[in-house]
Amino acid sequence: MDEPRRTLADIAAVAGVSLATVSKVLNGRRGVAPEKRERILALLDEQEYRRRGTGGRTRAGLIDIVLRGIDTLWATQILVGAQEEAARAGVGLVVTPTHGRTIGNRHWINALAQRHSDGIVLVVSRLHIGMDLELGKLGIPYVFVDPIGVPEQDMPVVGATNVEGGAEATEHLLSLGHRRIGIVTGERGLACSQERLAGYKEALTQAGVEVDEDLICFGNFQVEGGFAGAVKLLNLPDPPTAIFAGSDQQAYGVYQAAKAAGLVVPDDLSVVGFDDVPLCQWVSPQLTTIRQPLADMAREATRILIEMAYRGIDPPRRKIELATSLVVRESTALPRIV
Repeated sequence: MDEPRRTLADIAAVAGVSLATVSKVLNGRRGVAPEKRERILALLDEQEYRRRGTGGRTRAGLIDIVLRGIDTLWATQILVGAQEEAARAGVGLVVTPTHGRTIGNRHWINALAQRHSDGIVLVVSRLHIGMDLELGKLGIPYVFVDPIGVPEQDMPVVGATNVEGGAEATEHLLSLGHRRIGIVTGERGLACSQERLAGYKEALTQAGVEVDEDLICFGNFQVEGGFAGAVKLLNLPDPPTAIFAGSDQQAYGVYQAAKAAGLVVPDDLSVVGFDDVPLCQWVSPQLTTIRQPLADMAREATRILIEMAYRGIDPPRRKIELATSLVVRESTALPRIV
C-alpha cells in the first residue's frame, strides 16, 4: 500500500523549520539559509511539490536564451558560453532570436509558456513596457546579460566593465600620442554605449584633452554603423588621427571607410574595437581591441539561472561586472607627423 503523501506541515516538521519557511522555499522567496533551503527542496521534490508557477508539472530540463540574432561572431561567443554551462549542468538550451525586434509580445510569452522552459537568459536590449511583469507571471526565473538600463534591484544582471574598457581603449591611443581621437559608440539609448562613451570622455579629461563633441558619433554596433560614423568623422575639417569603435563589427566598418578615403590603417588612422571576437585576428591589419568576456558573461548568467531554477538559490542583489582588458595587435600606431 502506498504511503500517504506528506503535507507541508509534515515537511516542515521533518526539516525542523516552520511552515512559513517551507512556504518561502516553495514559492521561491528570499530569506532562507542555503543549507536549509537545500534540505527543504529535497523533501519537496521527494513528494513532487513544485514551486509557484510550474503548475505542478515536472521540470522540463530546458532553459531559453533570447538574443538579437545568431548570425554574428558576437552572438556565437555568447552561445558558446551558455551552451557549455547548460551542458555541464545537464540542461537543454533553446535558442530564441528576436531579429532585432523589441521582445515581449503576447505571442512570444504564450510560446514560452507552452514550451514549459524552466528559466530564461535574456541577452536583449529592450523589452516592451510592462513585459517584466508578464515574465514574472510565468513563475520562472530570468537573468539579463548587459541590458539597456538598470533593471529592478532584485533582477539578476551580468555585464562587463564597459566604462573601464572605454577608458583603456582611449588611454592606449593617448599613450601613442593621439589627441584627435574620434569615437563611434553604439546606439544612443543603450547603457553599454553610454558607459563606453563615459570611459572615453573620462580618459580624455584625465589626460587634459578637451572633449570635442564633433568627434562623437553613435552607431548601431554593426558594420554599417561603424562605416557611417567613420565617414562623418573623416570628413571633418580637422579629422581624427584615431577612432575608437564601440564594437569590433563597427571597427571593421571604420576600416572600410578609411579605405574608401584612401587612408591606410594604422599609418594614417589608428583603430581600436571592442569585444575581441575571432574576426579581430583575421582582418588586416589585425585589430587592437578591448576584450569583453562574452562567453564568460553568458556562462555566468546561465550558471546563476540554473542555480535559481533547479536549486532555489537566491540571485545576486547587484549587477555582476566581468573585467575587460586591452589586446594590442596591429591597428594602432603613432600618429603620422604632417
